[in-house]
Amino acid sequence: MARRIKRYENRKLYDTKASEYVSLSDIATLVRRGETVEVVDNATGEDLTAQTLTQIILEEGKNGREVIPSDLLHQLLRRSEEMVDSGIDQIRSTVDDLLQGSLGRLKRLVQSPRAQELDELRSQLRQLEDRLSVLLDNLDDQRDESSSSNASSSTEARQSS
Repeated sequence: MARRIKRYENRKLYDTKASEYVSLSDIATLVRRGETVEVVDNATGEDLTAQTLTQIILEEGKNGREVIPSDLLHQLLRRSEEMVDSGIDQIRSTVDDLLQGSLGRLKRLVQSPRAQELDELRSQLRQLEDRLSVLLDNLDDQRDESSSSNASSSTEARQSS
């Protein structure tokens, strides 16, 4: 478990295990002894570990001590870009997985029994429309026959008079 160091608003660092305020060099000593530290902002709980460790390295570098060789610093800077690219790829992959999962759920919903019921209702509706069309055609035919028979009976009536 990491040793928790709280950073207060006034930038003071407090070691919760030792119950005392510590300096950056004290934290550096802890890390060199093999301890893992976790630095958190006391007010927000934000993790400040990377920033604090970087600050320790910068301070020691300012004091003339070569903490990290230049070659390693070059590699770190190059890899930081690779890590960002890798992170973006991971985010893309996660979004793609979420999208595929959502589409799969939608597809199952569309193919559910309700979808079959809807298809059956649509088919029945088409059959009813076809029957209605046939009935209307028959009704039109009957009207035409009735008007033609009325016309021929009035013609016959005129001819007989």
